[in-house]
Amino acid sequence: MAKFWVCAAGAGFFLACLILHSRFCGSPVLRNFAFQISWRTEEVLYRLDVDWPKYSEYFTGATFSVAVDSLNGLVYVAQRGDNIPKVLVFTEDGCFLRAWNYTVDTPHGIFAASTLHEQSVWITDVGSGSYGHTVKKYNSFGDLVQVLGTPGKKGTGLNPLQFDNPAELYVEDTGDIYIVDGDGGLNNRLVKLSQDFMMLWLHGENGTGPAKFNIPHSVTVDSAGRVWVADRGNKRIQVFDKDTGEWLGAWNNCFTEEGPSSVRFTPDGKYLIVGQLNLSRLLFVAVPPVGSIGDCSVISTIQLADQVLPHLLDISRKTGAIYVAEIGAKQVQKYVPLNSFFSSFGS
Repeated sequence: MAKFWVCAAGAGFFLACLILHSRFCGSPVLRNFAFQISWRTEEVLYRLDVDWPKYSEYFTGATFSVAVDSLNGLVYVAQRGDNIPKVLVFTEDGCFLRAWNYTVDTPHGIFAASTLHEQSVWITDVGSGSYGHTVKKYNSFGDLVQVLGTPGKKGTGLNPLQFDNPAELYVEDTGDIYIVDGDGGLNNRLVKLSQDFMMLWLHGENGTGPAKFNIPHSVTVDSAGRVWVADRGNKRIQVFDKDTGEWLGAWNNCFTEEGPSSVRFTPDGKYLIVGQLNLSRLLFVAVPPVGSIGDCSVISTIQLADQVLPHLLDISRKTGAIYVAEIGAKQVQKYVPLNSFFSSFGS
């Protein structure tokens, strides 16, 4: 029995040395080992809200994206399929309100950009029909307000601006727009437009170097003025200065298995939530301080069921709830923060 306890103590000491060595000496093998250990002992931050929505029968197609209008308590879901409504509108409590299908061909990304004076919904359309290869602005009831791109015609042009399978966009409160144009096809670029749709800066070329992309799939902006892009095909996240477009750095050490598909920040700005499509997993990554990008550090995960395939996600600014559009399960699921985690949003 004494030998057993001696062996157990020795094993524990060896494991502690491995983890400390990985932290301070930077060994990639040991660091990966330490990451696996930390994931197994991670704190659970969110739970599934099994009652959202109240009736799931409204999901009649492949649910590709979701957007939260936190100001008005609305959730927009974009789905694909024949002879079905392409956009569903719910309350954050899960009540179905309405659906619409006007001038939407094949939706990919969706974003809600509402102010006190206007409720706006933006959709990236990757269809091959008369409404495809565009980025479009609607009001909450589906009336078309603005079209960016050349409807029904893909291209690489900048004047007039053309798209080829625009994946997603992010609209700041100022009205500035960030578009990742490159869900396969001609373009692999990040475009920033002003509120009056003038080109401010652009990064765009297929490749693996800094500021080059291979399927830029999702984009978001943090409170420190940094633009974060899910460079899915290159298995990394790239970061840019939102004012100048300067490349600030990249993360790839968290994405050796699969690249990121979706990126959004928690309301307190402490965590970047990253969706991984084929792994059916959500990562909670610690946000680095201003002036430093460093390596990504996974704090927690949510492992979804196999083949759920989380494509794009969004987060409520008010409640911190995460809404995940799952193209495999053909549904949107809602995850709500636990009370202890939610209280940190106000700190």
